Amino acid sequence: MNRYTGMGRLTRDPVIYQATTTEGKKTAKYTVAIDRKYKNNGDTTADFIQCVAFGLSTDFAEKYLHQGIKIIVTGRVQTGSYDNKDGVKIPTFVVIIEEQEFAESKAATENASRPEPSAAAGDGFMNIPDGVPDEGLPFN
Repeated sequence: MNRYTGMGRLTRDPVIYQATTTEGKKTAKYTVAIDRKYKNNGDTTADFIQCVAFGLSTDFAEKYLHQGIKIIVTGRVQTGSYDNKDGVKIPTFVVIIEEQEFAESKAATENASRPEPSAAAGDGFMNIPDGVPDEGLPFN
């Protein structure tokens, strides 16, 4: 059985792509930061899980998901790899979304202020450097 379930917060707003298929359907990509249960030298650590949504899941992500919102995702794991600019093969781990739902109450979601792009520092999330492809995020 290939099944993944995780709960965390979006690191940034989902990116919506217009698919290149003849149907022209949209695709959503986003990253969920999932805290680890145990701390490393007192510091909280997180895994950054790449998620891809298709169909109605894309519409949901586009309409309701934004940076900082806490969600639960369920789907199947898809692995692969790509060669970076130095010719090194980089493994990838992506969750193809089958279900996504809010992990906080509607009131908590509405009361949470949506962070401004310039206010990224100090929001509790690790900044992902520019230029890192979605598939190249570190996983330990």
